[in-house]
Amino acid sequence: MYIFTCRPDYDSMLTCIYEAWASKKGHKNIKLCLEPIEQYTLFDEYIHIEPDEKKAERVSQSVWHKISPRVYSEMGYALLSFEEDALDIVYRVLILGFHFGRDVLDMIQYREIARFREIRKLVSREVHSFREFLRFYKVEEKVYVAHFEPRSRVLMPVASYFSDRMPSEHWMIIDDIHKEAIVHPKDETCYLRILSDEEAEALSHTEQEDFYTRLWRNYFHTMGIRQRENRACQKNHFPLWMRKHVTEFREVYE
Repeated sequence: MYIFTCRPDYDSMLTCIYEAWASKKGHKNIKLCLEPIEQYTLFDEYIHIEPDEKKAERVSQSVWHKISPRVYSEMGYALLSFEEDALDIVYRVLILGFHFGRDVLDMIQYREIARFREIRKLVSREVHSFREFLRFYKVEEKVYVAHFEPRSRVLMPVASYFSDRMPSEHWMIIDDIHKEAIVHPKDETCYLRILSDEEAEALSHTEQEDFYTRLWRNYFHTMGIRQRENRACQKNHFPLWMRKHVTEFREVYE
Protein backbone atom coordinates (compact mmCIF):
# COMPACT_ATOMS: atom_id res chain seq x y z
CA MET A 1 0.00 0.00 0.00
CA TYR A 2 1.23 3.49 -0.92
CA ILE A 3 0.21 6.04 1.70
CA PHE A 4 0.33 9.67 0.59
CA THR A 5 0.58 12.08 3.52
CA CYS A 6 0.30 15.86 3.80
CA ARG A 7 -0.29 18.69 6.24
CA PRO A 8 -3.94 19.54 7.04
CA ASP A 9 -4.21 22.75 5.02
CA TYR A 10 -6.37 23.09 1.91
CA ASP A 11 -3.62 23.43 -0.73
CA SER A 12 -1.66 20.52 0.74
CA MET A 13 -4.70 18.24 0.70
CA LEU A 14 -5.62 19.08 -2.89
CA THR A 15 -1.99 18.62 -3.94
CA CYS A 16 -1.98 15.24 -2.19
CA ILE A 17 -5.08 14.24 -4.16
CA TYR A 18 -3.38 15.36 -7.38
CA GLU A 19 -0.14 13.47 -6.71
CA ALA A 20 -1.93 10.30 -5.62
CA TRP A 21 -4.00 10.31 -8.81
CA ALA A 22 -1.01 11.16 -11.02
CA SER A 23 1.13 8.40 -9.50
CA LYS A 24 -0.82 5.76 -11.46
CA LYS A 25 -0.18 3.19 -8.76
CA GLY A 26 -3.82 2.08 -8.85
CA HIS A 27 -6.56 3.56 -6.70
CA LYS A 28 -6.92 0.34 -4.70
CA ASN A 29 -3.23 0.48 -3.79
CA ILE A 30 -3.37 4.08 -2.52
CA LYS A 31 -4.44 5.64 0.75
CA LEU A 32 -4.38 9.31 1.74
CA CYS A 33 -3.66 10.40 5.32
CA LEU A 34 -3.17 13.65 7.17
CA GLU A 35 -0.07 14.36 9.22
CA PRO A 36 1.02 13.76 11.87
CA ILE A 37 0.80 9.99 11.44
CA GLU A 38 0.08 8.45 14.84
CA GLN A 39 1.24 4.93 14.02
CA TYR A 40 3.30 3.82 11.03
CA THR A 41 2.80 0.38 9.51
CA LEU A 42 5.70 -1.87 8.60
CA PHE A 43 5.03 -2.86 5.00
CA ASP A 44 3.48 0.34 3.62
CA GLU A 45 5.39 3.03 1.75
CA TYR A 46 4.79 6.57 3.02
CA ILE A 47 5.08 9.46 0.56
CA HIS A 48 5.05 13.01 1.97
CA ILE A 49 3.53 15.64 -0.33
CA GLU A 50 4.41 19.33 -0.19
CA PRO A 51 1.73 21.88 -1.20
CA ASP A 52 1.76 23.15 -4.77
CA GLU A 53 -0.64 25.98 -5.57
CA LYS A 54 -0.86 25.19 -9.28
CA LYS A 55 -1.63 21.51 -8.72
CA ALA A 56 -4.21 22.38 -6.07
CA GLU A 57 -5.86 24.80 -8.49
CA ARG A 58 -5.98 22.12 -11.20
CA VAL A 59 -7.85 19.80 -8.83
CA SER A 60 -10.27 22.59 -7.92
CA GLN A 61 -10.96 23.47 -11.55
CA SER A 62 -11.40 19.83 -12.54
CA VAL A 63 -13.92 19.17 -9.79
CA TRP A 64 -15.84 22.38 -10.56
CA HIS A 65 -16.05 21.90 -14.33
CA LYS A 66 -15.94 18.12 -14.79
CA ILE A 67 -18.17 17.09 -11.87
CA SER A 68 -20.17 20.03 -10.49
CA PRO A 69 -19.95 23.20 -8.37
CA ARG A 70 -22.00 21.40 -5.71
CA VAL A 71 -19.41 18.64 -5.34
CA TYR A 72 -16.67 21.28 -5.19
CA SER A 73 -18.46 23.08 -2.36
CA GLU A 74 -19.21 19.88 -0.43
CA MET A 75 -15.61 18.73 -0.87
CA GLY A 76 -14.34 21.95 0.70
CA TYR A 77 -16.51 21.42 3.75
CA ALA A 78 -15.56 17.75 4.13
CA LEU A 79 -11.85 18.62 4.04
CA LEU A 80 -12.34 20.74 7.16
CA SER A 81 -13.17 17.62 9.16
CA PHE A 82 -11.05 16.23 12.00
CA GLU A 83 -12.02 12.65 11.05
CA GLU A 84 -8.95 10.55 10.22
CA ASP A 85 -10.42 9.16 7.01
CA ALA A 86 -11.78 12.46 5.65
CA LEU A 87 -9.07 13.06 3.03
CA ASP A 88 -9.12 9.48 1.78
CA ILE A 89 -12.93 9.50 1.57
CA VAL A 90 -12.84 12.72 -0.48
CA TYR A 91 -10.37 11.03 -2.84
CA ARG A 92 -12.70 8.01 -3.23
CA VAL A 93 -15.68 10.28 -3.87
CA LEU A 94 -13.78 12.14 -6.58
CA ILE A 95 -12.97 8.83 -8.27
CA LEU A 96 -16.70 8.11 -8.39
CA GLY A 97 -17.48 11.69 -9.34
CA PHE A 98 -15.28 11.74 -12.41
CA HIS A 99 -16.87 8.45 -13.46
CA PHE A 100 -20.56 9.13 -12.77
CA GLY A 101 -20.77 12.93 -13.02
CA ARG A 102 -22.72 15.65 -11.25
CA ASP A 103 -25.22 13.46 -9.36
CA VAL A 104 -22.57 11.36 -7.61
CA LEU A 105 -23.47 12.62 -4.11
CA ASP A 106 -26.95 11.16 -4.44
CA MET A 107 -25.58 7.65 -5.00
CA ILE A 108 -25.69 6.65 -1.35
CA GLN A 109 -25.54 2.95 -2.20
CA TYR A 110 -21.77 3.45 -2.29
CA ARG A 111 -20.11 3.24 1.11
CA GLU A 112 -17.78 6.14 0.26
CA ILE A 113 -20.70 8.45 -0.55
CA ALA A 114 -22.55 7.56 2.64
CA ARG A 115 -19.43 8.20 4.71
CA PHE A 116 -18.75 11.47 2.84
CA ARG A 117 -22.23 12.74 3.64
CA GLU A 118 -21.78 11.77 7.28
CA ILE A 119 -18.48 13.68 7.52
CA ARG A 120 -20.02 16.69 5.79
CA LYS A 121 -22.95 16.67 8.23
CA LEU A 122 -20.63 16.54 11.26
CA VAL A 123 -18.69 19.58 10.01
CA SER A 124 -21.91 21.46 9.26
CA ARG A 125 -23.25 20.79 12.77
CA GLU A 126 -20.02 22.02 14.32
CA VAL A 127 -20.10 25.23 12.26
CA HIS A 128 -23.74 25.84 13.16
CA SER A 129 -23.13 25.25 16.87
CA PHE A 130 -20.19 27.63 17.11
CA ARG A 131 -22.02 30.30 15.12
CA GLU A 132 -24.73 30.17 17.76
CA PHE A 133 -22.61 29.86 20.89
CA LEU A 134 -19.46 31.88 20.18
CA ARG A 135 -19.03 34.58 22.84
CA PHE A 136 -17.05 37.81 22.38
CA TYR A 137 -15.18 39.71 25.09
CA LYS A 138 -14.40 43.40 24.71
CA VAL A 139 -10.69 44.14 25.07
CA GLU A 140 -9.33 47.67 25.65
CA GLU A 141 -12.73 49.17 24.80
CA LYS A 142 -12.34 48.71 21.06
CA VAL A 143 -11.65 45.10 20.02
CA TYR A 144 -14.00 42.12 20.43
CA VAL A 145 -12.21 38.80 20.92
CA ALA A 146 -13.73 35.30 20.90
CA HIS A 147 -12.03 31.98 21.66
CA PHE A 148 -13.21 28.51 20.76
CA GLU A 149 -11.78 24.99 20.53
CA PRO A 150 -13.26 23.18 17.52
CA ARG A 151 -12.43 19.64 16.55
CA SER A 152 -12.59 20.42 12.84
CA ARG A 153 -10.94 23.40 11.16
CA VAL A 154 -14.13 25.47 11.00
CA LEU A 155 -12.62 28.88 11.72
CA MET A 156 -13.27 30.31 8.24
CA PRO A 157 -16.98 29.39 7.88
CA VAL A 158 -17.65 30.53 11.45
CA ALA A 159 -15.87 33.86 10.87
CA SER A 160 -17.66 34.50 7.56
CA TYR A 161 -20.94 34.49 9.48
CA PHE A 162 -19.76 37.30 11.76
CA SER A 163 -18.13 39.35 9.00
CA ASP A 164 -21.62 39.89 7.57
CA ARG A 165 -23.11 40.78 10.95
CA MET A 166 -20.32 42.85 12.53
CA PRO A 167 -18.77 44.70 9.56
CA SER A 168 -18.14 47.95 11.45
CA GLU A 169 -16.36 46.48 14.47
CA HIS A 170 -12.79 45.44 15.20
CA TRP A 171 -12.92 41.76 16.14
CA MET A 172 -10.88 38.59 16.27
CA ILE A 173 -11.88 34.93 16.48
CA ILE A 174 -9.19 32.60 17.81
CA ASP A 175 -9.03 28.83 17.28
CA ASP A 176 -7.05 27.70 20.34
CA ILE A 177 -6.68 24.12 19.11
CA HIS A 178 -5.16 24.81 15.70
CA LYS A 179 -3.53 28.12 16.71
CA GLU A 180 -5.17 30.19 14.02
CA ALA A 181 -7.05 33.48 14.15
CA ILE A 182 -9.33 35.46 11.89
CA VAL A 183 -8.67 39.19 12.28
CA HIS A 184 -11.34 41.66 11.15
CA PRO A 185 -10.37 45.36 11.07
CA LYS A 186 -13.31 47.77 11.14
CA ASP A 187 -15.00 48.09 7.70
CA GLU A 188 -12.29 46.00 6.04
CA THR A 189 -11.87 42.44 4.81
CA CYS A 190 -10.94 39.88 7.44
CA TYR A 191 -7.80 37.78 7.07
CA LEU A 192 -6.33 34.58 8.48
CA ARG A 193 -3.27 34.62 10.73
CA ILE A 194 -1.30 31.57 11.85
CA LEU A 195 -0.31 32.15 15.47
CA SER A 196 3.09 31.46 16.96
CA ASP A 197 3.25 29.79 20.37
CA GLU A 198 4.06 33.16 21.95
CA GLU A 199 1.12 34.88 20.26
CA ALA A 200 -1.27 32.08 21.21
CA GLU A 201 -0.14 32.29 24.84
CA ALA A 202 -0.54 36.09 24.93
CA LEU A 203 -4.01 35.95 23.38
CA SER A 204 -5.15 33.25 25.80
CA HIS A 205 -5.49 35.93 28.49
CA THR A 206 -8.00 38.09 26.59
CA GLU A 207 -11.13 36.54 28.13
CA GLN A 208 -11.63 39.21 30.76
CA GLU A 209 -14.48 39.12 33.26
CA ASP A 210 -16.43 42.34 33.77
CA PHE A 211 -19.76 43.50 35.19
CA TYR A 212 -21.72 42.58 32.06
CA THR A 213 -20.36 39.03 31.73
CA ARG A 214 -21.22 38.36 35.38
CA LEU A 215 -24.63 39.96 34.88
CA TRP A 216 -25.36 37.77 31.84
CA ARG A 217 -24.27 34.60 33.64
CA ASN A 218 -26.43 35.47 36.63
CA TYR A 219 -29.41 36.16 34.34
CA PHE A 220 -28.89 32.87 32.51
CA HIS A 221 -28.91 30.79 35.69
CA THR A 222 -31.67 32.78 37.42
CA MET A 223 -34.14 32.58 34.52
CA GLY A 224 -33.80 28.81 34.15
CA ILE A 225 -36.70 26.69 35.41
CA ARG A 226 -35.20 23.89 37.48
CA GLN A 227 -38.28 21.67 37.21
CA ARG A 228 -37.89 21.67 33.42
CA GLU A 229 -34.14 21.23 33.33
CA ASN A 230 -33.11 18.40 31.03
CA ARG A 231 -29.34 17.92 31.11
CA ALA A 232 -29.35 14.97 28.72
CA CYS A 233 -31.23 16.91 26.04
CA GLN A 234 -29.02 19.94 26.62
CA LYS A 235 -25.85 17.88 26.12
CA ASN A 236 -27.29 16.42 22.92
CA HIS A 237 -27.76 19.88 21.39
CA PHE A 238 -24.73 21.52 23.00
CA PRO A 239 -22.00 18.96 23.91
CA LEU A 240 -19.78 19.59 26.92
CA TRP A 241 -16.60 19.87 24.83
CA MET A 242 -18.00 22.97 23.09
CA ARG A 243 -18.71 24.90 26.29
CA LYS A 244 -15.28 25.84 27.61
CA HIS A 245 -15.30 29.44 26.31
CA VAL A 246 -19.04 30.09 26.56
CA THR A 247 -19.82 32.79 29.15
CA GLU A 248 -22.78 30.96 30.67
CA PHE A 249 -20.68 27.88 31.46
CA ARG A 250 -17.21 29.29 32.14
CA GLU A 251 -17.42 28.94 35.90
CA VAL A 252 -17.54 25.16 35.42
CA TYR A 253 -14.08 25.19 33.81
CA GLU A 254 -12.41 27.62 36.23
